[in-house]
Amino acid sequence: MTFVAANLKVIRDRIQSACARCGRDPSSVCLIGVTKTVPPHIVRAGVEAGLTVLGENYVQEAKSKMEQLSDLPISWHFIGHLQSNKARQAVEFFDWVHTVDRVSLARELDRQAHRRGKRMPVLLEINVGDEKSKNGAPVGEAVSLFEVASSLDGVAVRGLMALPPYEEDPEAVRPYFRRMRGLLERLRDSSPSPHELTELSMGMSHDFEVAIEEGATMVRVGTALFGQRPT
Repeated sequence: MTFVAANLKVIRDRIQSACARCGRDPSSVCLIGVTKTVPPHIVRAGVEAGLTVLGENYVQEAKSKMEQLSDLPISWHFIGHLQSNKARQAVEFFDWVHTVDRVSLARELDRQAHRRGKRMPVLLEINVGDEKSKNGAPVGEAVSLFEVASSLDGVAVRGLMALPPYEEDPEAVRPYFRRMRGLLERLRDSSPSPHELTELSMGMSHDFEVAIEEGATMVRVGTALFGQRPT
């Protein structure tokens, strides 16, 4: 068993325990392996051990890995900041985009999806901690962003994504996760298609268990799977 396979087993066990604590089915949580800067041969080991969904932050890096891992059944999610001039490639190469944080990007993804005859699943990225150093729409603009994005038929708004402030104690992050869950519920109440608005992408290596307890349906785990990245 490779170190990635061993780490994956530990993370699956932690997901199962978190779900048990809040009465959820572990199958309701999608584990996304974050593979930024991880060499393709190590990513391959993760997929062969059972990972099925991978998250990448940069289009060019992802394209290289996609080519080298094209023989494997992988769903690729874009989880980094997306410039509008990369929207065409994001629609072409990825299955999901997690980081729609502005109306102009939503419209460009819609335009590119139409060109490819595709309806692109997206998440709206919310800057839940109001941190100037992070991307994401302000919480106060979430409703207006949702109203525009959900009116575009080339994109399918499936939920919300957030990267809350980092805290050593995961319990300190719980209020942010809870706020995201409340925001999703508000949007569902006003959505013409609430059955589509089901996803909360939140929680990373150090706090994903708390995120699950607060309703996360997707957790993005890199370091706990693949080890510390080089700085």
